[in-house]
Amino acid sequence: MAASPLLTIFLPLALGIIMLGLGLSLTLADFTRVARYPKPVLVGLACQLLLLPVACFFIAKAFGLAPALAVGMMLLAASPGGTTANLYSHLAHGDVALNITLTAVSSVIAILTMPLIVNFSLAHFMTDDQALPLQFGKVLQVFVIVLGPVAIGMALRRRFPAFAARMEKPVKIVSALFLLVIVLMAVIKDWQTVTTYAPVVGLAALCFNLLSLAVGYYVPRMLNLSRRQAVAIGMEIGIHNGTLAIALALSPALLNNSTMAIPAALYSVLMFFTAAAFGWWVNYAHGRELTAE
Repeated sequence: MAASPLLTIFLPLALGIIMLGLGLSLTLADFTRVARYPKPVLVGLACQLLLLPVACFFIAKAFGLAPALAVGMMLLAASPGGTTANLYSHLAHGDVALNITLTAVSSVIAILTMPLIVNFSLAHFMTDDQALPLQFGKVLQVFVIVLGPVAIGMALRRRFPAFAARMEKPVKIVSALFLLVIVLMAVIKDWQTVTTYAPVVGLAALCFNLLSLAVGYYVPRMLNLSRRQAVAIGMEIGIHNGTLAIALALSPALLNNSTMAIPAALYSVLMFFTAAAFGWWVNYAHGRELTAE
């Protein structure tokens, strides 16, 4: 696949702006909060980093996805939570502080875990001549592209808090527009695959999305975390950073495979509707519990 200058320049730029926006919303306290309240953070990370990749692997096998699409699903599962989870958690009366902490910590950890999961998926699903492992140099590139802008955003917030506060909303709007463009790029670039596999891949992505929301909510509840914490974790691991997954799949310098971007593109559309329904449901169920009491 020829390297398009648009992809080579636009994807790192778009991802950089999105991660800069994340950095503007973070402080060092979001990371140190883990030491003060470790249980909900550890539960959320365990669900996101351990349970979901395993569940996604079996979903990909059960639906008999084509190799590149199966890798795309695993790439999505390995992605950290998206910043949109904070908004949905707020609307659903979840613990937003926990969301912010999980987004911050998982974004850092994912830089280490994503290459492991992707390389395993490439080795398992793809043939030798199809596989293009994420080697150390590429992992380092992802690290710089993702965490560099986050660090800059955090530094700006620390040094110029008023400026960071003014820029946070515009950057979020620009980030949303970039997300839309990236999803459209992923779909258009491999339209034939979308039309051929959309029903199967879309259903697999929907199953994974619903399972993510369910695991994120019910596992914490079974471990005696509060309802607000369970809502936060459910949103955090149900709303993946599809932008990151698409960027890694499309980038000519990384995986350079548009088919691998399709699951994340479809997921990024579906999750807005399912997350809204999930938020309504948990509040409806909570209201009924209060009424019954």
